[in-house]
Amino acid sequence: MEGHRLAIAAGTEATRAHVRWMIRRDMTEVMRIEKACFDHPWTEEDFLRCLKQRNCIGMVAELGDTIAGFMIYELHKNRLHIIDFAVHPDYHRQGIGKQMVAKLLAKLSCHRRTKVTLEIRESNLKAQLFFRKQGFVATRVLRSYFEDSGEDAYFLQYTLEAEERDERMAA
Repeated sequence: MEGHRLAIAAGTEATRAHVRWMIRRDMTEVMRIEKACFDHPWTEEDFLRCLKQRNCIGMVAELGDTIAGFMIYELHKNRLHIIDFAVHPDYHRQGIGKQMVAKLLAKLSCHRRTKVTLEIRESNLKAQLFFRKQGFVATRVLRSYFEDSGEDAYFLQYTLEAEERDERMAA
């Protein structure tokens, strides 16, 4: 299974998607997106092995009857960690990725998980720009992080700020 990956393009025109939990019958469309977005796609077995872990969650973004994107993330004690995130190229720049990130950020809590983290390939400028626009900050470079190519990765982090924590506590 390849390391953490992201395939998105920054949205300019918003299309309303329904972001929901991934279920088994979504796998065919998730695999279609995975193959369209990555040179070294995960296999269905990779997905199933990952999703069987207690701390691993899958979500999809639906437009009508079509799955336009998906994300896989892990639950950790004080953070959420994105390990796979993709929007099908036919749906790039429509706000789908932004809606998926918003759904994930809404899961942060002032009492428990206050961060979302991920790794992005050094060569994946689209993903770097997209996540920066969503409020993520690169905190370090991970040398030779990706096993398939030896490519470096940027470690990005979104932290729930004190003002946001106060607002969530008051709600």
